[in-house]
Amino acid sequence: MYVNTELKQQENNPRLETIAEMVQSVAKKYQEDTLKLLALLRLLESLHREIRDSLFLESLPRDRQTLYTLLKNIEEEGGWPYIHRLKLQSLLKNLPENTFSELHLEKNTQSLVECETSKSLSLKQGEIS
Repeated sequence: MYVNTELKQQENNPRLETIAEMVQSVAKKYQEDTLKLLALLRLLESLHREIRDSLFLESLPRDRQTLYTLLKNIEEEGGWPYIHRLKLQSLLKNLPENTFSELHLEKNTQSLVECETSKSLSLKQGEIS
């Protein structure tokens, strides 16, 4: 787990350490459950966005010295906090090759079923096909 040690020493905030440990613990508990891990990631992203758009923006520096300190920290500690979304291409890389043919077959089968269903519905409604 990556934790910025300088920030940790600077703030010496056991609450943040506890939160990080709790999130890691929950993630490990859900290790084999993709949907629960996805829910956890969505929650973290939502919290990130909420904190950034309200509390963080309101707390931005109002004088040069404080702004300089913030910018210096951003430069030294690795930039602006951002949650990167997984791109679809990255997700697809992990699927076995035969999955695509299965998906294509499923789609074609589903289309045939929809055609047959709509055809029979049309006949029931008295339409001539």
